[in-house]
Amino acid sequence: MFYHRSGIPEEDEIVLCRVTEIFPNSVFVELVEYHKQGMVHISEIAPGRIRNLREYVIVNREIVCKVLRLDRERGHIDLSLRRVNSTERVQKLEDIKQELKAETLLANLAKKLKRPMEEMYRTVTATVLKQYPYLHTCFQEIVSGKAHLEKLGLEKTLAEEITSAVLDKFKPEKIFMKGEIKLQTYASDGINKIKSLLHEIQTISSTLKVAYLGGGRYRVVVEDIDYKPAEKKLAKVAEILAKFNDKISTASFEREKE
Repeated sequence: MFYHRSGIPEEDEIVLCRVTEIFPNSVFVELVEYHKQGMVHISEIAPGRIRNLREYVIVNREIVCKVLRLDRERGHIDLSLRRVNSTERVQKLEDIKQELKAETLLANLAKKLKRPMEEMYRTVTATVLKQYPYLHTCFQEIVSGKAHLEKLGLEKTLAEEITSAVLDKFKPEKIFMKGEIKLQTYASDGINKIKSLLHEIQTISSTLKVAYLGGGRYRVVVEDIDYKPAEKKLAKVAEILAKFNDKISTASFEREKE
């Protein structure tokens, strides 16, 4: 991993560490992003009494820790493993995973352009990391149209090459929300009433699809890159279905369990 942060971390910062040594009452680690040494006291490994530290940590394995205290004069960094919650751990590991993906993208591009990877990495990060904590956060904003490498100060040709590669490799993962509609009506113009309802639902979004299952049942599939807009589309479906209900017509919608 090329990524490196200068200086030392801040208190309460979540950091990726690699276990280097295990002693009876403490664990020594390397902070991967800072290339600094830190220590986790046995009391900060896990709640409760610990008989053997090797049941919790293994030399050369990576762990996610929280910075507890800093002694800037001595360079001591005290860390905690047990105070990192599952959300913080998952987010940190995802950041590292995405950063490695960004570095792989640059490595492949350097090979294509016949340029040394180290040189290209320094050139790109000298510009990008002034405004972003990671390469991948910049790349994700390129995909969403919020960032432009040339405007950040990168040379035009290289900016265009990286942008093209990013748009190809950093496409956001799609999510799918599904459900089933049940319709019944005794209206004299029931067929037209149902057709009108389904048409209105399908006009909610081009990423919303309705398929006939038979017996007055219809499947709805919403495709998006974020849960919030997908939820809004399904809420709109429920709103339209509510208008269908009257004394001789009923409509229901049931979400498919994920």
